[in-house]
Amino acid sequence: MLGRIASVCFRLPVKAGDVLVIASAATLTALLAIHAWRPGTAERALVRAGGQVFAELDLHRDRVIRVPGPLGETRIRVAEGRVRVEADPSPLQLCVKRGWLAQPGDVAVCLPNEVSVELTGAARRYDSLAY
Repeated sequence: MLGRIASVCFRLPVKAGDVLVIASAATLTALLAIHAWRPGTAERALVRAGGQVFAELDLHRDRVIRVPGPLGETRIRVAEGRVRVEADPSPLQLCVKRGWLAQPGDVAVCLPNEVSVELTGAARRYDSLAY
């Protein structure tokens, strides 16, 4: 019986309307996926020191700021709509190695020196979602 159903299904001719519907559905799915996973653009950088907001930086104005921490001074650079931790006294330099941050939700954290930089924007990119 299953063989008879399979042979009938595979003998049906594909019509032009069928191809049009399948192509339209595939195009719509691709466009929705691109729109849903686009992270947006970052607008500001939020700098925290010791758990408190130290500065809120406009990403359209290039500058360098120095943030004091328990181990010393952390240097943060804003350039071309991006931000990075340029120098930090922390031993492993993980926040420096993080490099340029450009998307909303990107974060660089210098834990031993208690300094962090987070990019904010209208939309946010998520690493994971929980229910």
